[in-house]
Amino acid sequence: MPGVLHSVNVSQNSQLSKCWMRTIYDDVSFGLLKKKVSALAVLEQTEDDLGELEDVTVEDDWDPENMEVFYPTNEWQIVKPGQAIPAGLHVRLNLETGKNEAKISDDEREKSGLKYWKQGSRKGMVNTVSKSFTAEELKKALKLMKQEGKIKEEHQEKVRKTFRPINELMKDFEAMNVMMETDMEIINKLVGKFNSSSATLEEKIGALYDLEYYVHQVDNAKHLVSIGGLQLMINALNATEPLIQEHAAFVLGSTLSGNPKVQIEAMEAGTLHKLLVLLATDHPMAVKKKALFALASILRHFPFAQQQFLKLGGLQVLQQVFQAKGTECLHVRVMTLLYDMVMEKKLIQEDKDNSAQHKEKCRQYEEVNLLPPLPEQGWCELFPKLLTSTEHDTREKVLKTMSLMMVFCREVYQAAEDLKASLIQLQLEYKNLAAEEQRDGEQDGYFLGMLNSVNSIIEKLG
Repeated sequence: MPGVLHSVNVSQNSQLSKCWMRTIYDDVSFGLLKKKVSALAVLEQTEDDLGELEDVTVEDDWDPENMEVFYPTNEWQIVKPGQAIPAGLHVRLNLETGKNEAKISDDEREKSGLKYWKQGSRKGMVNTVSKSFTAEELKKALKLMKQEGKIKEEHQEKVRKTFRPINELMKDFEAMNVMMETDMEIINKLVGKFNSSSATLEEKIGALYDLEYYVHQVDNAKHLVSIGGLQLMINALNATEPLIQEHAAFVLGSTLSGNPKVQIEAMEAGTLHKLLVLLATDHPMAVKKKALFALASILRHFPFAQQQFLKLGGLQVLQQVFQAKGTECLHVRVMTLLYDMVMEKKLIQEDKDNSAQHKEKCRQYEEVNLLPPLPEQGWCELFPKLLTSTEHDTREKVLKTMSLMMVFCREVYQAAEDLKASLIQLQLEYKNLAAEEQRDGEQDGYFLGMLNSVNSIIEKLG
């Protein structure tokens, strides 16, 4: 390191005896000649000591109006004439340059309260001890703020040049006859098109097809009710054109699904009776499929509708659908609907909620007696026949339904020889599939669950 003379200049009024100082020796190299030079160095000062010291400077004849604040770091920096330096710094005279230099000592850096930060090309200093700032610090902070503002303005200008304003885009859309429409405005137009006497069959079907997409949303379904569209769909169930009946039932099913308010409106409009008529009379399979979908939508989670379904002979209608030729694609749908209604009541009754609303719901479900009539109408014999299906999903639903109906159908199950053979065959099949799952590392797989269901039914039948 170049030889330096450590020193500190104190104002004329200060007393050097109030500072702690000691003499140290540094190596100073002058060519090949080495010698020792004595120097003065500022040591650690306590707060009491600092309070008694005068302002520390490097010059005696500086002008306070033009004083530039010195911002120290942990590196040696040149102290310009007229600069004020904070107390407690290490100050030295560099003999090679003849200039005064100062820095924060390593052991005093944390105590000084000066914290330095750097973000990209920006850097600065924060005084963590004092909450006040010098005029120069405020000027630098303001300069940084202006720089940031300039950067933001440049970014905004770049965005303006890259993208077009929304007002200009809207004008272009209007010029191209492209209008931004809300869902409700679109629903209004679709209902108007369907209800138009001048619309062709293809246009009406297209309107219904598009309408079904929008009414999945609860608010859109409610809007359909408010403009009379629900009643139009209900009336369309009596249309002479099967395609109109099919798509109207599809729109109804989507509108009713999970929407209690619309379910009530539909019940008051006689929708349940019309859907049962569609299922009970001679209509294309596509119409019956959509009618069954709408029926399931109005019955689920609506005990009042389920009560009316039983009173109107809904079980008998579904039984006819189940037994009719060519309706195999509806069998699983019918079974699933009945299973869901039985499970709804079971889960509500098992819920320990003590609120008044829950108690009222339990009371309503108590009036829905779906299980007792099933054996009398032959459902105990109908469902097990579906076990011959090759689809695991269908078998799973059948096994769950049979288990749910076991209390009412045990005797019928026990007397059915074909059922016993089917269950034994399924047991062997799912044993092998479950074993393969376990070999693949699945200890609690799907087929193991199926095997447990089969074993449970076999065990209950004795």
